[in-house]
Amino acid sequence: MWSNYLSATHVEEVLQALAHKGAAARIVAGATDLMLEMERGVRQGIDTLIDITRIPGLDDIYCDADNCIHLGPLTTHNHCVASPLIIENAFPLAQAAWEVGSPQIRNRGTIAGNVITASPANDTITPLMALNASVVLSSSTGKRVVPLEEFYIGVRKTVMAPDEMLTDIHFPAMTPDQRGVFIKIGLRKAQAIAVVNAAILLTLNGQRIEKAVITLGAVAPTIIHAVEAEQFLEGKTLDDAVMQTAASFARASARPIDDVRGSADYRREMVRVAVLRGLRQIAAGREREGFPEQPPLLRLPTLPAANSLLAHSIWHGEAGSSAETSIHCRINGKAYTFYNAQRKNLLRLLREDAGLIGTKEGCAEGECGACTVILDGMAVMSCLVPAPRAHGAEILTVEGLSQAGVLHPVQKAFIETGAVQCGYCTPGFVMSAAALLQEIPHPSTNQIRYALTGNLCRCTGYYKIIEAVERAASAA
Repeated sequence: MWSNYLSATHVEEVLQALAHKGAAARIVAGATDLMLEMERGVRQGIDTLIDITRIPGLDDIYCDADNCIHLGPLTTHNHCVASPLIIENAFPLAQAAWEVGSPQIRNRGTIAGNVITASPANDTITPLMALNASVVLSSSTGKRVVPLEEFYIGVRKTVMAPDEMLTDIHFPAMTPDQRGVFIKIGLRKAQAIAVVNAAILLTLNGQRIEKAVITLGAVAPTIIHAVEAEQFLEGKTLDDAVMQTAASFARASARPIDDVRGSADYRREMVRVAVLRGLRQIAAGREREGFPEQPPLLRLPTLPAANSLLAHSIWHGEAGSSAETSIHCRINGKAYTFYNAQRKNLLRLLREDAGLIGTKEGCAEGECGACTVILDGMAVMSCLVPAPRAHGAEILTVEGLSQAGVLHPVQKAFIETGAVQCGYCTPGFVMSAAALLQEIPHPSTNQIRYALTGNLCRCTGYYKIIEAVERAASAA
């Protein structure tokens, strides 16, 4: 793992550190991809992580005077899901962001991180490509703008230099005559890597298509255009024969591989299905159906002040160096100081150093939710958070939910409904449910289900768990 960790407070510090460290450094925003890549040996030779989550203003989403939408490098998937600007003017991106991982992953994972990871199965790259996005890459020597079409050179490979930081993503806002949709086909409804995904953006003149853009993910080394389908659609109207033919053209453009998620033949057919499904939704005016009006984010309505500006940048390093070796934070309202724990993840810090063993490790990959905690007002998977991010932070674990010996309403409801089964997953479910009820005190059943998509129960007893959350909400 890493040896040094910089919590930066200015972009200039980041660029200087990148210039000094080069390929041995990586920027941390969400770290939901990077932590796994380092653990699996995909990213090697990295000894320094540069955390940009304490730099103010990097999560801005705005539209400029030229009707161009900008996303800062700390714009998370949940920021996009909740943004009226994105929902109204870049709807395929909002849909794709909603399909990423789980609420806990969407709270940490960033659009910029998705773009940089450069997996052809990453969901948000496909709509960004359809929207004609560009990225701004900054270094200590200047900036350059790279169209997303030119950013990728292979699987997990980009033109980004080791000393560069992605500081902006921008694309034209959709115009009133444009309609768009994102379709994802995975092996399950949540926490799934795409078998195939597709983004469709049509510019219409009445019923006639003036321009068509169809981008496809997980079917080639990079995101690709279904060029023949795009060309065929121009000048047409969306009747069933046209849509069927366009979908077949899209199928022919795919160059997929066989892997554990699906065969090449299956992927090609799913391209046809996805494109046909998207075109039919646009034709019927139903592309926005199913997108939640109030999506559960598992973010507290008012994030604490610790979220999280530092007075100055901090280097965490090895004992004996000039760097800081201690991590100061508050957990369940109590101040803690930890020494020489900077190379761990937050889960191990809580269990091994704080002695708070209620937070469980189920998968260590951010898929099961057993390690869910509230970090600076947001539910996160603690296995995918570097421990130094706890410095100056406010953390709530399952041990902190009860007050003065009185159980939290969610804890009480879990007992009353028999939702506690083997018990291993229970702390994560309880934390997600407690965060949901602070955000949405009286959620619908669908909102409860959405909120719990990041938590897996291996006893398969979800009905009682949902009943428990409903009971806790009704008792509030």
